[in-house]
Amino acid sequence: MSAIGRIPGMEKLVVCPYKKPNALYRLICFPWAGGGTSQLAQWGKLFSSSIEVFIVRLPGRESRLKDPFAKDMSTMVNEIASVLLKELQEKPFALFGHSFGSYISFAVALHLKEKYGLQPIHLFESGGHAPNSEAFLAIKRIPLHDTVDEEILTHIQIVGGTPSDLLQNEDVKKRLLHTFREDIRVLQTLSFEKAEGNIPLSCDITCFNGSEDKPHDLEAWHDLTTGDISFYKLPGGHFYLLEPSNEIFLTKHITQCIENAGL
Repeated sequence: MSAIGRIPGMEKLVVCPYKKPNALYRLICFPWAGGGTSQLAQWGKLFSSSIEVFIVRLPGRESRLKDPFAKDMSTMVNEIASVLLKELQEKPFALFGHSFGSYISFAVALHLKEKYGLQPIHLFESGGHAPNSEAFLAIKRIPLHDTVDEEILTHIQIVGGTPSDLLQNEDVKKRLLHTFREDIRVLQTLSFEKAEGNIPLSCDITCFNGSEDKPHDLEAWHDLTTGDISFYKLPGGHFYLLEPSNEIFLTKHITQCIENAGL
């Protein structure tokens, strides 16, 4: 029996269209604000048989449309960690997150380390700031109640990743705006206070960004792990990772990092 469906809540939380029960490693992926699992779910077929890809489905979308949105980052992280715990204890795992997902993946890594002594063998962060940076603190100060729908819609259109014909449908547009607001509200509850002299992680971290995206504040990652840190810029904007040529680079590079970490 596959891992998915074996554990209560697993089928609801995780999408894994390309099941690889004999894989040596797992890659857990977290989508961007307002996003679902469909694009990243296709990554499973790009990786070799040694890596099984899980995509985390967040509440309030897709088959979880009727589930209430998480009230804060801590609630979201607790659900993810408790449902995935057995799988993460079973074999080595890495985490990948893009934009909003990069912050969730960091929060999950931190929670697993603090509560269970578990740690990813590699953390892959994409399209986001270091969570302890000044630029991230600025996101926490955005007044969501004052941000009108048109501003959010403009932002969604500028960064891309959402087919423009979808935005022509009023119901879809309304749902997307609501989901995006809820995700940003959760993001603003991420609180991380680094204790003096305490470096929370020891895994290697790789940061990917689009060359045409706005610059991200990444240097502060050096304070969060004793492992190696690498930075890569790939051609494209905020959603550079959806370009087929970049997908090929990402999957090859991620595979190399995971397999090297497992040596």
